[in-house]
Amino acid sequence: MEKNVKVSMLMEFYGKLLTEKQYTFLDDYYNNDLSLSEIAENYHITRQAVRDNIKKGECKLFELEEKLKMMENMKKREEKIAEVLSKISKLESTSSDKKVTKTLESVVKELRVLV
Repeated sequence: MEKNVKVSMLMEFYGKLLTEKQYTFLDDYYNNDLSLSEIAENYHITRQAVRDNIKKGECKLFELEEKLKMMENMKKREEKIAEVLSKISKLESTSSDKKVTKTLESVVKELRVLV
């Protein structure tokens, strides 16, 4: 997975655990596509200060994921749900019982909400 996408996803899980500056700078850098210089100019600080905050924020995000594994567990759940949806689709296409088909359709709708 590309680092930019991974950091953005990790911010969704752990962003509130960062300092306000770290979160703001990471958000500007990864989600708003601002350069270090642009962020520095916006906050009247040095480019190096922005870079340091971003690096510390990244380290914190990766450390939290390594310990808590929330994103990893979410990906595993999504893969399992996709696998179950695939199996249900096969059952739906081969079933001749309308009640079973209707129940399977209901289960599919519920599972899609989770993905």
